[in-house]
Amino acid sequence: MSNVNISLPDALQSYVDQQVAECGFETCSEYIRDLIRKDRDRQQLRALVIEGATSPPAVVADDKFFDQLYQRLDEDQHR
Repeated sequence: MSNVNISLPDALQSYVDQQVAECGFETCSEYIRDLIRKDRDRQQLRALVIEGATSPPAVVADDKFFDQLYQRLDEDQHR
């Protein structure tokens, strides 16, 4: 594992210390790693949303589509 040193103003350091104490993290490093993971996940989700928003629709989402979807869900629950 690599080490990264960061400098924080006192106000941010106090905030980080507070989050560590209140959210159950054992160390500041654990909290920072969690923030980085969440940011990575947010960026991946954003990319997927943009990809979906810019792609053409695969099927028409009309009443028939949702009826078939609900039917499939019911069949899966009864298996």
